Amino acid sequence: MDNRNNNYFVLTGGPGTGKTTILENLKNKNYLCIPEVAREIIKDQVQKRGSALPWANKEEYAQMMWQESVRSYQEAVENNTAENIFFDRGILDTICYMEMENLAVHDEQEKYLMTPLYRRIFILPPWKEIYVTDEERKQSWEEALNTYDAMRKVYDRYGYDVLEVPKEDVENRVEFILRNI
Repeated sequence: MDNRNNNYFVLTGGPGTGKTTILENLKNKNYLCIPEVAREIIKDQVQKRGSALPWANKEEYAQMMWQESVRSYQEAVENNTAENIFFDRGILDTICYMEMENLAVHDEQEKYLMTPLYRRIFILPPWKEIYVTDEERKQSWEEALNTYDAMRKVYDRYGYDVLEVPKEDVENRVEFILRNI
């Protein structure tokens, strides 16, 4: 894929695969890391007693996730001059969620995705030994497996270079990512 934004990378995969830990490590090495919007939406909606939640109004949640993902991406593009930028999930993660929940993907969303956004996608495979649930992550292990498969298919379908990060300690995973950017 020929990307005009050849310094933008995504860490994705199912829930509970170690993305946040890897991104914290990258941040500690002075790489710019753009946080995931989904967890912030959930925290905000729970605090406000809102309905845009994956266990309440999936359509409203998906649209909010789309809007916030695009806003976060555009803000990174416009305001950052970092050599490499890592995104905790990408805009296509929202498309994956919408497809998994049988929600409509709108024409303007499809059109937005026709322009390459990222250079490479690093996908973290399901890893049962580190998988846990919490207040924002309520998916079962089976859902985590399905999410991984669906995520890989979405990024592949849009022509992205998807590279699986090995199940190793954090330092080795970070080194693998940095060797492959």
